[in-house]
Amino acid sequence: MRLLLVEDDERIAFPIRAELQHQHYVVDVAADGERGLELAQMGEYALIVLDLLLPKMDGVSMCHALRRKGYNGPILMMTARNSTQDKVLGLDAGADDYLVKPFELDELSARIRALLRRGGPQSPPILRWGDMQVDPATCIASYRGKAISLTPTEYRLLTFFLRHPEQTFSNEVLLQSLWIAEDNPTPDVIKAHIKGMRRKLKDAGLAEDILETVYGFGYRLKPHR
Repeated sequence: MRLLLVEDDERIAFPIRAELQHQHYVVDVAADGERGLELAQMGEYALIVLDLLLPKMDGVSMCHALRRKGYNGPILMMTARNSTQDKVLGLDAGADDYLVKPFELDELSARIRALLRRGGPQSPPILRWGDMQVDPATCIASYRGKAISLTPTEYRLLTFFLRHPEQTFSNEVLLQSLWIAEDNPTPDVIKAHIKGMRRKLKDAGLAEDILETVYGFGYRLKPHR
């Protein structure tokens, strides 16, 4: 499940992103309102976490713009301001919930889960490859009913390939899609995580490797036979 975090303070953004990734969410980060709005229009986000005070476009203006442009997913606004007037301003702009800084990451996670439970009319479709499936609503991968223990990065890689079954992805595209620049990832990171994912799928019982290496180009999901 993909989330968008719009927060200009790295000291706040990075711990939030790390915690949400640990819970198997795919998290994109924008450091200003204009970039956040751009990403929101390019991607399909199940939920947006939005700071109130942002460079270039503040959170209230961005929230208004999102609703005008047809985004109907849940928006969780966060700010250091604790006045009733600020809360009303955010909620009237189209936010679904309001969280005052400082807050515990556990509370943020609980608010997100609550919004996701009520925020969408339908659960995201289950992704399948033969007898293996991934349920994006619960972030659980399983083979013949038995859960597969994947790291957050392995889970993101697996769901990414399952969502794009006929495409070949280079290391560069995978890095751009699944990491942010501040992580300073290298192609060796992709290789290591794919190796770990392949091993865990094999240990779970999959006799066939679901990915094939297209030498000189990258990786792609094999058609299931």
